[in-house]
Amino acid sequence: MTRNKLIDLSKFFVAGINYKKTDDLVRGYFAIGQEQYENILTLAPSHGLNEIFILSTCNRTEIYGFAEDATQLIDLLCSQTTGSKEIFTELAYVKNGLSAIKHLFNVGAGLDSQILGDYEIVGQIRRAVKFAKEKKFIPSFMERMVNAVLQSSKVIKNQTAISDGTVSVSFTAVQYIKEKVPDISSKKILLLGVGKIGRTTCKNLMDYLAVNNITLINRTEEKALELANELSIQYASIDQLDRHVGDADIILVATNAATPVILKGQLENKGPKLILDLSIPYNVEKEAMKLPGITLIGVDELSRLKDKTLQKRKAEIPKAKAIIAKHIEELMEWHEMRKHVPVLNAVKIKLKEIHMSPLFVQSSSATTFLNDTDEKIQRVINGMATKMRRQNQRGCHYIEAINEFMGSTN
Repeated sequence: MTRNKLIDLSKFFVAGINYKKTDDLVRGYFAIGQEQYENILTLAPSHGLNEIFILSTCNRTEIYGFAEDATQLIDLLCSQTTGSKEIFTELAYVKNGLSAIKHLFNVGAGLDSQILGDYEIVGQIRRAVKFAKEKKFIPSFMERMVNAVLQSSKVIKNQTAISDGTVSVSFTAVQYIKEKVPDISSKKILLLGVGKIGRTTCKNLMDYLAVNNITLINRTEEKALELANELSIQYASIDQLDRHVGDADIILVATNAATPVILKGQLENKGPKLILDLSIPYNVEKEAMKLPGITLIGVDELSRLKDKTLQKRKAEIPKAKAIIAKHIEELMEWHEMRKHVPVLNAVKIKLKEIHMSPLFVQSSSATTFLNDTDEKIQRVINGMATKMRRQNQRGCHYIEAINEFMGSTN
């Protein structure tokens, strides 16, 4: 697709899988990390794709873009996943045109999240698009669309209660610990991974459970040290992982590595432990749950836990959808106006040619008109643009604009 051509929105697609039809294990097969994302963008032109971005979270993996057919996007995505194209296609949803645009708005508002109103998705969209834009895969329409999605999400957050009350996966994990673990102050807590989810989880532990018996471990030790100093808690290097896994009563894993970082062998004969794996794909070996005394809780189970704020959030859905509809309408109006740009430019050139013609400049009335010609031409063009948007009668407005310009000189 040529970036300077008028775009055909029917060729805008989203193809994806999410928590509605897949469990966290299957979603892990199609999770896209930074290296895979970069490989996909490198390969995209060879698949005939130049305008795409990928959203990969614990709830979903989706590829958005302009294509002749959605299979182009699916083939490209699955070229870098451990899951097969056949499995993805069987489980995937595919939308195009306005339906795909509405889907992105719903995702951005948290309406399509596993936990309704989860606002963390906004940062995930922003980072996904930023990476694709740096690689020159986000043209003007897609950038405008994403900005509209982010603006819509911001208005929804500010004007509705759909994100009120904390119901993120990290918070739900902390609530689970609070309900299931007595005498939490006497327990040793290990938090593995201090990225966005890990940091949030750590702060929730301290805020809601009033504990500071937490040890941080991160592959990049400096990041663990930085957070530990900020919160006045302990940290350890990654080469001490085995010892701290053995000592801990509660382990929270938020590493998002491609393969498990805690294995069954590390937990054997180490006593009872509660392990909460907040990662997709799973970063704790599934076989560990077969060990006596080991309770392993994953993202899907945490997301099914009910919170009293969810009913309040559901009541806000109509308000959120009304805000989304308004922003989509504005986006479509902008898109329609972009279609008229060639005609408007042609009329503007023609009016300037008329103004500079010998017959025009010889008239006395035209002489007094010289000083504000550009302003009057722009006023005519603005009026023409408004009428074209409302009535979509290009030819009639072309003639009308010329007549209006000529009439204004008298």
